[in-house]
Amino acid sequence: MKEPDDQDTDGEKSVTSKSDGKKSLRSSKSESRSPVQEDNTFLEDDTDETFNEGEGSYLEEDSDEERLEGSLSSFQYDDLQSTTVPQQTPAPAVEEAEEEVKKKISESFFYDYMELASMPFVTLDSNIPLDLLTLVHSFGYDCRKRANLQLLDDSIAIYIAGNQLIFLNLKTKEQIYLRSSSGEGIGVIGVHPHKTYFTVAEKGSFPDIIIYEYPSLRPYRILRDGTEKGYAYVDFNYSGNLLASVGSNPDYTLTIWNWKEEQPILRTKAFSQEVFKVTFNPDNEEQLTTSGSGHIKFWEMAFTFTGLKLQGSLGRFGKTITTDIEGYMELPDGKVLSGSEWGNMLLWEGGLIKVELCRGTSKSCHNGPINQIMLYEGEVITVGSDGYVRIWDFETIDTADVIDETGLLEIEPINELQVDKNVNLFSMIKMNETGNNFWLAQDANGAIWKLDLSFSNITQDPECLFSFHSGAIEAVAVSPLTYLMATTALDCSVRIYDFASKTPLAQMKFKQGGTALVWVPRMVNFTGAQIIVGFEDGVVRILELYDPKGLTIFAGRKKILDADIQLKQVFKPHTACVTALAYERDGEILATGSKDQTVFFFEVERDYKPIGYINTPGPVCQLMWSPMSHPESTLLIMCENGYILEAPLPTIKQEEDDHDVVSYEIKDMCIKCFHFSSVKSKILRLIEIEKRERQRELKEKIREERRNKLAAEMGEDGEKEFQEEEEEEEEEEEPLPEIFIPSTPSPILCGFYSEPGKFWVSLGGYDSGFLYHCEFPPCDESSDFKEQKDEPIDVRYLADTEDNPIQTITFNINKVMMFCGMKNGAIRVYVLNQNDPSLTSLVDYWHFNMHDNNYGCIKSIASSFDDRFLVTAGADGNIFVFNIFSEFMLRKDMKAKVPSPRFGIETEPIPEDIEDPKAYSIENARRKREHDKLMKEVGEIKAQKREQIKALRSEFCKLLEMNEKLPKHMQFKRTDFDVDSQIRAEMHRKTAFKIQQVEKELAWEKEKHELGLMKLKNRFRDPLESDTIVVHAILSDHKISSYRLVQPSKYSKFKRASQSERKPSKLDRFEKEGPGRKDSQRDAGGSVTIQEESIVEKGKKFRPKTLSEIIVENQIEKTRKLILKAERAQLKIQQRKKEWEELYKSKPGDDYEDPKDLQAIKEAQVYMGDFNLKTAPDYKIPEHMRINAAKKEEELGHLDSLVHGNKRHMNKCILSLRDLKVAVVEEIQCLVEELKNIQSTLHISKHIPIPKIPQIHPEEVPEKRFQYDEETLLNFKQQQMKSNDEKSPGVEQTGSGGPVGGFLKLSSGKDGDLTTRDSISRSSKASTFSLDIPKCLEFEKAEPTDVELEIMKRDEIKHVYMQQYLVNRIKELVVTFDAELRLLRHQKLKLDTQMKLSDLHHVTLFQEILLLKNFEKQENVLQERVNSLDKEEQYMQWKINETLKEMEEKKNEITKLQEQEKALYAGFQAAIGENNKFANFLMKVLKKKIKRVKKKEVEGDADEDEESEESSEEESSLESDEDESESEDEVFDDSICPTNCDVALFELALQLREKRLDIEEALVEEKKIVDNLKKEYDTLSKKVKIVATNLNAAEEALEAYQREKQQRLNELLVVIPLKLHQIEYVVFGEIPSDLSGTLVFSNHALRRLQERIRELQEENSKQQKLNKEWRERRKQLIREKREMTKTIHKMEETVRQLMISKFGRVVNLEALQTLSVNTTLEELKIRKLRKELANAKEMKMWEEKIAQMRWELMMKTKEHTRKLYQMNDLCIEKKKLDSRLNTLQNQQGNAFQGPREADVVAREEVTELIQLQAERISALKEEIALLRRKGGLILPPIQSPREKEIQPADL
Repeated sequence: MKEPDDQDTDGEKSVTSKSDGKKSLRSSKSESRSPVQEDNTFLEDDTDETFNEGEGSYLEEDSDEERLEGSLSSFQYDDLQSTTVPQQTPAPAVEEAEEEVKKKISESFFYDYMELASMPFVTLDSNIPLDLLTLVHSFGYDCRKRANLQLLDDSIAIYIAGNQLIFLNLKTKEQIYLRSSSGEGIGVIGVHPHKTYFTVAEKGSFPDIIIYEYPSLRPYRILRDGTEKGYAYVDFNYSGNLLASVGSNPDYTLTIWNWKEEQPILRTKAFSQEVFKVTFNPDNEEQLTTSGSGHIKFWEMAFTFTGLKLQGSLGRFGKTITTDIEGYMELPDGKVLSGSEWGNMLLWEGGLIKVELCRGTSKSCHNGPINQIMLYEGEVITVGSDGYVRIWDFETIDTADVIDETGLLEIEPINELQVDKNVNLFSMIKMNETGNNFWLAQDANGAIWKLDLSFSNITQDPECLFSFHSGAIEAVAVSPLTYLMATTALDCSVRIYDFASKTPLAQMKFKQGGTALVWVPRMVNFTGAQIIVGFEDGVVRILELYDPKGLTIFAGRKKILDADIQLKQVFKPHTACVTALAYERDGEILATGSKDQTVFFFEVERDYKPIGYINTPGPVCQLMWSPMSHPESTLLIMCENGYILEAPLPTIKQEEDDHDVVSYEIKDMCIKCFHFSSVKSKILRLIEIEKRERQRELKEKIREERRNKLAAEMGEDGEKEFQEEEEEEEEEEEPLPEIFIPSTPSPILCGFYSEPGKFWVSLGGYDSGFLYHCEFPPCDESSDFKEQKDEPIDVRYLADTEDNPIQTITFNINKVMMFCGMKNGAIRVYVLNQNDPSLTSLVDYWHFNMHDNNYGCIKSIASSFDDRFLVTAGADGNIFVFNIFSEFMLRKDMKAKVPSPRFGIETEPIPEDIEDPKAYSIENARRKREHDKLMKEVGEIKAQKREQIKALRSEFCKLLEMNEKLPKHMQFKRTDFDVDSQIRAEMHRKTAFKIQQVEKELAWEKEKHELGLMKLKNRFRDPLESDTIVVHAILSDHKISSYRLVQPSKYSKFKRASQSERKPSKLDRFEKEGPGRKDSQRDAGGSVTIQEESIVEKGKKFRPKTLSEIIVENQIEKTRKLILKAERAQLKIQQRKKEWEELYKSKPGDDYEDPKDLQAIKEAQVYMGDFNLKTAPDYKIPEHMRINAAKKEEELGHLDSLVHGNKRHMNKCILSLRDLKVAVVEEIQCLVEELKNIQSTLHISKHIPIPKIPQIHPEEVPEKRFQYDEETLLNFKQQQMKSNDEKSPGVEQTGSGGPVGGFLKLSSGKDGDLTTRDSISRSSKASTFSLDIPKCLEFEKAEPTDVELEIMKRDEIKHVYMQQYLVNRIKELVVTFDAELRLLRHQKLKLDTQMKLSDLHHVTLFQEILLLKNFEKQENVLQERVNSLDKEEQYMQWKINETLKEMEEKKNEITKLQEQEKALYAGFQAAIGENNKFANFLMKVLKKKIKRVKKKEVEGDADEDEESEESSEEESSLESDEDESESEDEVFDDSICPTNCDVALFELALQLREKRLDIEEALVEEKKIVDNLKKEYDTLSKKVKIVATNLNAAEEALEAYQREKQQRLNELLVVIPLKLHQIEYVVFGEIPSDLSGTLVFSNHALRRLQERIRELQEENSKQQKLNKEWRERRKQLIREKREMTKTIHKMEETVRQLMISKFGRVVNLEALQTLSVNTTLEELKIRKLRKELANAKEMKMWEEKIAQMRWELMMKTKEHTRKLYQMNDLCIEKKKLDSRLNTLQNQQGNAFQGPREADVVAREEVTELIQLQAERISALKEEIALLRRKGGLILPPIQSPREKEIQPADL
């Protein structure tokens, strides 16, 4: 099959000239080997000369130049020539061909993938195979690219990796690759909703969108010219037939494609800034939304007067800050929910922000931008860059509105999931796993996660499926021994891969990002197990890789990995990021380079001991030691700013005291320097000179050939003609390009040694495009590097590297292949000759784009140890592994060998890592040490001065003491000692000022700490209702603790609106409405008016009637007549049924039941004790037992309230007990004081041991912890200072936890006694009650008398008693308190048991809530459907009752009108009399039908005529009888009263006739109304049946859903503690091990069932007696029914006989009269007819337009063809005139010998003719130039009359 592109190649070129022109230019560049890019100036000038002078055909001359020169200009000229050829094909023909192509695209057409896929470029005749490098595996992932993760099925994910599309099997982890077609990268990918197609939107110049079919991966459709440079996003609509794409910079074009036809439908510019995303509205595919940098835009496809257009409405932020919008979602009603940069959600409506949504307390919905918003199963899912996935209620968001001026509305998420720390979620895709809610998430920090969003009790934790580097890969290194590679990036990780088996092995995270990496050579580490990595904070770490399987396996060890990394050594040589690492060729020295413009050297053998560093004139970008072939070991140092240094091997000093060295700087090293000076302009100048010289030689050769040709043909005349041509051809040459030196030096990118003292270097910027060979000048220490200017000694041109320089270079082992990493992410391989340091063979190369062309610069490239693999790492985060072309086949089972661990590696201590980025470097640490040494010396000097001042101060104090000892008249005043009084005043002033300044400086810190304290209180203390209080017993170890209570939970505070509005059951409705439900009516105010349009009104149009309209109106009229006929028939049927209905109303229905019996049955059903198991399949949930989430939350809230109340009551009891203990302790303190006073009066032998005063423990008064005073704070400060002094040796370590503990300890220690002032005062008061101690001791002792002895004896007895009493009182207090504590402790143990049970019940309720919430949404939908159907049924039933009532009223009115008509005839008959001879005439006058104009015309006169012609069914039976009699009489004149007739009777007849006509008209109107009501009644009856059926189905569905919900609730496990005596299920007297088949039943319910058995037996006997009585009654009723049946048969026979006598046979009148028409069907037929007519008209209009456009196209084609023919004729004529002019010039001396006047006239005529020809040639040139352009048309130049008269013969 021929592809669409091959149908018309010329047309394709003419239409897409831009893209094809650029592609041809690119191909010409790739094919050319010219050292520079040549211009086409010379050829353009040459063509101009050819047109002006007419020396010959410019085509011939240029073809000669092509054959002779063969340079780049010839290729450009070919391009110029090829662009002119398509213009010969007419444009209309192209469009017709394109239309044919469109028609020929079939559903089964596919493109060829091999023709589309980009292929490597290989120079011609180079013999380099195309498969030189073959992609083996990709270890990277561009995780920061939008929508770079899509799913095709359950196991296949696709993502973009540079120029590759990778198909990743999530189960087997295998990869399949799809190459881009443009070779310039892939912009974005998308997947069809049906997963059968996927799109690949390319990047490049006018890139394509390729739609592939899945799973065949064949290109299905190609969409072209949708944007200029690349695509930013693509999206299919919900049905999948349209595709929307938006371009990236610079055009941002939004295009809507009919992708199956490869045609754009709509196209417009989306916005002037970057656009992130475009999507269709799933519910309205005519609406789209785009978002991007600082904007969101809402689009709608609308029909305008110019056709279908895209109309965009830019969202206005208003008061809200403008933000970039990454994620958004279209709501079903047209509103849009978007994210913001600060994490809140914005609800857009009508192009404005309706409300901004946040969480409670104004917290943002996410901590950072919201990257994706989705609607899934009625819930809104938001994905944030903070690593959270939050679920929100859709109804809350959809109905959200502003409640205050802030514009914020606080809502809370239903559920949330934190994936992990340091996760930045970018997008999520739903996985189609049945029964699971799994999602695949793209992590911008380098991972792919599998998330479970089911939020149930079996929800799985987030699983990281794949882990990658995030961002640019900075460095890669391969093992020198096996197929291992190491990578590092700025994401702070180092990773190890086995690229042979395509497996990631291990990774290690750090605090800073890695910038350089080198695998330690085998000369340093023979096992190849060490890696050295440089980081952005200047730290260098040595890591050791080992196989953990070789370690000793310990018990309980987890899964053993294939490899592990361990930190071996760390040091910090630099203060900025490390950019280069290099080991000396013998492995003795390590050199590190950094952006801090230093190179540090380390001695490897002595554990990387620092040797020293040298300063460089710029930031170091590369280090390279000289190879083994060089005689000396030197270091090549390349700086970014154009300096290249060569440093010799540093001298290693064996014995050196590091403490004596001030700095590590090496100052005596002889360093060679090369300062690159730009020579590109000089090279271009030389190339231009060579080019002009070649062109000059070419012209000379052409002149010589022409001169020889003219001389041979014309002789001397030819020589003269040639000389004249040379004079005319002489022209001035353009000046040569000037020498240009860029002001900013071009950056050095990479380089390598070629020979000793020589090197090759690649530069960026202006000097790119060449590889420069340079040589170091001799070392001159006196010269300045900055003033030095050096030029390279040789250059090599690199094709197509003008704007794409080489970033990194590496060689294979034998140096025959040079691998180059390009700036645009391409890989270039040059094939060299062996031993070619001058790169003379740098010509043939292999080139292929792999990484992203825009930002995928290759940062590092390396080959494996055996040259079988090549690894590239790019700035786009991708790592590609290639197989290098080889004759040897690789084994499929190849796997790298991880080095075995060293002996004792598991016991080695891991060195302390340097994690602080502000840590000192090696040099700074040494300088800091010297600085500390100097500061220490200065401190010693200061201490000496302080000692001197201290001695002087002590001496001054002694003088003051001596002065005070002197007599007052000899003492000096204090002011006399002041040397200067102003000094002291100044000191006080300065002190006050400093205090004020310190207060000001600490004001912010003070406020900060106060706010922090307040926040801590709000967060941790304020939510607490009561803290834990532990009360200890006094004598025993018993203790009781209170509950730590927080504020009541949300369930006890917040109650959701329960679904009380649910529909009651049918039984409840029956009870509520009773048996007279059909007679229920609604209020008059609630009547509903339904506006309906009749078919006739729909058919009317305010325009002249056409044939199609007449056909439609006839169909409408026919339908109307059928409807009216049916309505009249129904009216009669209703009249006949009225009596039957009245009769049946008095008759009870067949299903009539006594309400008392119904009530009894209901009570029996409810209370008969039938306890069905809820697990039974036929279990029906009663209405009152149905539960939902709201009821369950109320139950949970009630439980929480009860628990909280019980705990609070217990806490109050414990608090009272604590207060009792405090009171007891205070009372015991008073009693002990009193006891001590008493014992002071007693002899020591009579003392009783004083009881110990109980202590109040700190945990009994936890509130004391938050009480402090100034003394406490001072003690805390002293302790903090002491702890800081103790930790001062560890400068880099920070203490934590000490001050807080000290503070608590001090505060508790201060309050440990807890003897308050009140207790002391109380004890002092209590001591007043004690016995007064006699104060006789104050006087001199005397011998007591007998009375005094007696009194003392009595006092002693009293004191002994009081002593015993106080001791007993103390014991009583202690025992009483302990008894109270034990009693309360026993109560609390019981309460603890209840609380544990309530906790278990709480867990069960919470699980039920989670389960019910999952069921709630569907249950609400089913319940709402049941409610709506029930309301609809009630409304229709009410409507039927209203209709029946109205029909009854209308029938009564019809009966009244008929009675009036009969009364009218009877009265007139009585007025005429019996024997009046004019009776028949007057009766005819009365009964005559007269056509009258109705007062209110409804349907027009024509309708009345047709109504009068209808059958006699529309008239009353009386009128039909009279009409039959009228038909027999002849026509008479009723306008004149006959002679001898009573005029009064004649006038009376006329008057009564008018009344009769009024009655008949009213009767007809009433019958019409009755017919309409009958029709409405029938319709409503049918609808009621349908609604009842739907209601039953909905109730059954709801019941089934309730049963399913109950089954799921039954599956939840409930804990019920039982005692052994409660288990009555035994087997052989023992409790079985399996209790799964048992039932837990309460004793109360069991007793109730047993009582119910007895009650049922008694009720059974009563019912048997009643049954016997009612059977007798039934027999009697049957006999009466037989008699009534006989009577009915007799009446039916009478009716039959009457019907036979009237109609002749039995006829079913109702069946004949109720024939109606289907109104809906007829209306649809009319609509169909109208639509067909309108479509036919529109098709005719478009066919006329198409014919007109084809005619215009044909005329334009003819005009264009005519112009081309005219141009051809003019060219031929010009050629003839040129030849004649040449002939005239050669023969002007010999042809004419006439007089001189004739010569003058002839010369003037020739001159005039030449001028006319010149003007004509210029006009033709302009016309040709315009004709080359698309659509260019001009008229030919106007010829003068004289020009027409001139003939060739006259010349």
